[in-house]
Amino acid sequence: MKAALMTEYDADLPLETVPDPTCPRDGVVVAVRACGVCRSDHHAWKGADPDVALPHVMGHEFAGDVLEVGADVRAFAEGDRVTAPFILGCGTCPDCRAGEPTICNHQEVIGFTGWGAFAERVVIRNADFNLVHLPENVGYTAAAGMGCRVTTAFRAVVDRGRLQPGEWLAVHGCGGVGLSAIMIGAALGAPVVAVDINPDALEMARSFGATATVNASDGDTGAAVREITQGGAQVSIEGLGITPTFETSLRSLRKMGRHVQIGMPVGAHATPPLPLLELVYARQLTLHGTRGIGATRFAALFEMIAAGRLDPARLVTRTIPLSGAAAALREMDSFQTSGVTVIDRLDC
Repeated sequence: MKAALMTEYDADLPLETVPDPTCPRDGVVVAVRACGVCRSDHHAWKGADPDVALPHVMGHEFAGDVLEVGADVRAFAEGDRVTAPFILGCGTCPDCRAGEPTICNHQEVIGFTGWGAFAERVVIRNADFNLVHLPENVGYTAAAGMGCRVTTAFRAVVDRGRLQPGEWLAVHGCGGVGLSAIMIGAALGAPVVAVDINPDALEMARSFGATATVNASDGDTGAAVREITQGGAQVSIEGLGITPTFETSLRSLRKMGRHVQIGMPVGAHATPPLPLLELVYARQLTLHGTRGIGATRFAALFEMIAAGRLDPARLVTRTIPLSGAAAALREMDSFQTSGVTVIDRLDC
């Protein structure tokens, strides 16, 4: 098969011919029809993810068709349209049995601990537990655009932040995951304030349901959010994984507010100084981490899509060939991209 093979970090990703994957007894081989390009891929491409070993194939936001089915798989057949969460659980440990596969101690992560979907084919192990049937009303490109961004945002807003109708949601960083959080918050009946430094991203945020926007380049963002929300947001999402937006997210919360960390902090951002007394202790804030989603929660998302409350296809601002993956990742160096880029073909 053809794959965008990474043999060195922060470099081109040439299309190479590599061996076809072998189908495991408990898994499937999927023909990839579309795959999103995500900021998490950017971290891997930069060499910031310790799970990635070269040579490597990235890509974790895929949709496609089942090509081969292992002998032990019962819930899927050749030709099924499918997607999957990027965290694959073992299905048998206490965390998986409790419905929390994203914290499984035996998890595999598509495109990180193993080869991913920047290729013509990808393997999904333990398919009966991890694979997801794709409804006919959700196209491959839209499903890849959902990828980890809509699903992660859904879990962050609904399951971790427990946002309620009428509560203020602040979203710091209006890339794919931030726009997803805005769309979901608005669908839940929450007013949303969107924060970014990119005017185009803020304009997109308004089109996705943001009640108000703040350009973080203009001054004290936390104070601006507190003024707009008359005291601070009840829930705040950090979608970039960088120290300044982490602190700004905390400062934008009202007393007893809930911060949810979506952005993956790497390097120096992994250990930020925390204003513990001033903010967390004095304002009695709650800090939540979130990472991915389990396969069973896709059903709730698909119900919202079928009901017309969410339209993940709107997130996709462009489609590119697999040969353009490195250029798309390079654009993320400046945090100036908006919307979601999806790979939908091998080459121009």
